[in-house]
Amino acid sequence: MQRTGSAPGHPDPPDPTAPAARPDLVLPSTPALLPSYARGALLSPLRRRPRPGAVPPPTRLVVPGVRIDLDRLAAYERSCGFATGSDALPVTYPHVLAFPLAMRLMAGRGFPLPLLGLVHTSFEATQRHPLRTDTTYELAVRVEELRPHRRGTEAVVVTGARAGGRLVWESSSTYLARHRTPAPERATARPAAPPPLPGVAEWRLGPDVGRRYAAVSGDRNPIHLHPLGARLFGFPRPLAHGMWTVARCLAEQPVEGSVRVRAEFRAPVLLPATVTYAADGTGGFQLRTGERPHLTGTVTPRPKGQGVSDGP
Repeated sequence: MQRTGSAPGHPDPPDPTAPAARPDLVLPSTPALLPSYARGALLSPLRRRPRPGAVPPPTRLVVPGVRIDLDRLAAYERSCGFATGSDALPVTYPHVLAFPLAMRLMAGRGFPLPLLGLVHTSFEATQRHPLRTDTTYELAVRVEELRPHRRGTEAVVVTGARAGGRLVWESSSTYLARHRTPAPERATARPAAPPPLPGVAEWRLGPDVGRRYAAVSGDRNPIHLHPLGARLFGFPRPLAHGMWTVARCLAEQPVEGSVRVRAEFRAPVLLPATVTYAADGTGGFQLRTGERPHLTGTVTPRPKGQGVSDGP
């Protein structure tokens, strides 16, 4: 079941996914995920570490005319704990819509890191305007930069969603490819974890959380699906998707209007698990086991006229 429509509006500031020097590749529809997984699996063994001077792929992928499948949306909402039937999209849902584009970029020959084994380390999204279910969106994704990390190399993937000619949502996701590195002086260092927030609820996560989220999001990384897949990448049990943990926490608090969400994935959630959802009532949230944080994040009003590209 689908609804169509368009959102009126006035042009916003330039889309941060559209640097002037990079060409667009406009696709007629959202690409299938299976070919990207197959290509990524074939090329990953050849990309143990990036070659010296490696740069991001030069192309920005664009898909116009994306409509919301309400049945798929409802399945996603149920998986993550959101109420169903709302006229507004969850703030995390455009990430799911654009995920096939990001996968195609990261599985392509121009991407110098191995797709298999990439670890999602942070997520930031800015909702500039309410996201309606009856709106048609244009999605655009590019790899903004590669940067050294103390444990390997990070890739920053930037996504934008436009409706009616205006930028309504944008995000920046950071992915880590682990490999041996001499740890140059400018390599990223992780800041200390914030102090624990008051516990609100205890959640028991079953062993099938990863499989259920994969079914509604398309993210079928083997580390989330089966113990054997997890062990191939050094984990004793399957991991919950980082984006599921963000969405599950955001489902517990109102996220409306023009907002910015920031989340840092600090430690994987091994399934099954019992975790504590914590929040301070002013936008801060955490997911932890005991005092060990798995996820820390904030929801704040978006500064007027600013988006992801204007942040630090």
